[in-house]
Amino acid sequence: MNSRTLIRSSAGRRLLRPVADLIDQRIERRIRAAESRRPPVPDAEVTEKQQLTFELLVGPSGRGISRMVAKGSLERLHREVAALAGDRVAAERNVASAYRLLMALESLGVGRVAGGTMNICGKLASIPLLGPPNDEVLEIGTLYGMFSTGLLRMLERDGRSPALTIVDPFAGVQLQPGTTVRPDPTGTPVDEHAVRTNLALAGPAGAAARIKQGFSEDPDTRAAVSDRSYGVIVVDGDHSAKGVRQDLQWAEEIAAPGAIVVLDDFGDPSWPGIKEALDEHLKDDTRFTYLGKAAHSAFLRAS
Repeated sequence: MNSRTLIRSSAGRRLLRPVADLIDQRIERRIRAAESRRPPVPDAEVTEKQQLTFELLVGPSGRGISRMVAKGSLERLHREVAALAGDRVAAERNVASAYRLLMALESLGVGRVAGGTMNICGKLASIPLLGPPNDEVLEIGTLYGMFSTGLLRMLERDGRSPALTIVDPFAGVQLQPGTTVRPDPTGTPVDEHAVRTNLALAGPAGAAARIKQGFSEDPDTRAAVSDRSYGVIVVDGDHSAKGVRQDLQWAEEIAAPGAIVVLDDFGDPSWPGIKEALDEHLKDDTRFTYLGKAAHSAFLRAS
């Protein structure tokens, strides 16, 4: 009798049954062992708690905008920053650092960082990678000073020693032509005290920052801070076409050779005057060359 005949016969099956039972028992023991190592499926209550905790960390409550990140938006930002900097690895590293920094600042500071998550991370990530010619930084329009605080930290991570100057009217609320004046969603007044509180998070560089209260088009305001050439100029004040043109004209005068000029909210359909102003400015005799954009921020290089 060959092996196939033995397996098919009733006598053969009776003889092999103990072996089959033993194999089945071993398989069952392995399955039970694997199931014991498998993490338990969270019940609905646990899932709800996890979701609530996550929402408190990154949701819009208390700042008016969500900090959740979508895969497509993040990938697009990586490409845009890499195109500006010419280094994909550095772009991904800096974007990740900028996001963690944003979450930390809004957790520890007062107020919020103005703008969408990708917009903020794009500026913070790109500026150090573009190699400003010196460490003098001017921010025109700061809200709570939290973006400048983050920029100081990002520049320091790049081995630099930034010196910050801020120009802002500090009107108690965020001012913008053509918009309704209303309290900030954070409930924090827009004033110099809030800015100083946030700058303290940046250590010595934040404590040493110069702050000039006033509108950027005022001659006295300009005279007070035009005592140096800036390696980085962030234009984020009056978003009207007229206001942006005035700030760009001023930037022409105070930008160091090779300086990086960042024009915030460029291409944002909510603020068409910004793109209009830059397009008109670049048609004239200018020191600025357009480098590209990242998440509604335009980047220029001064000659």
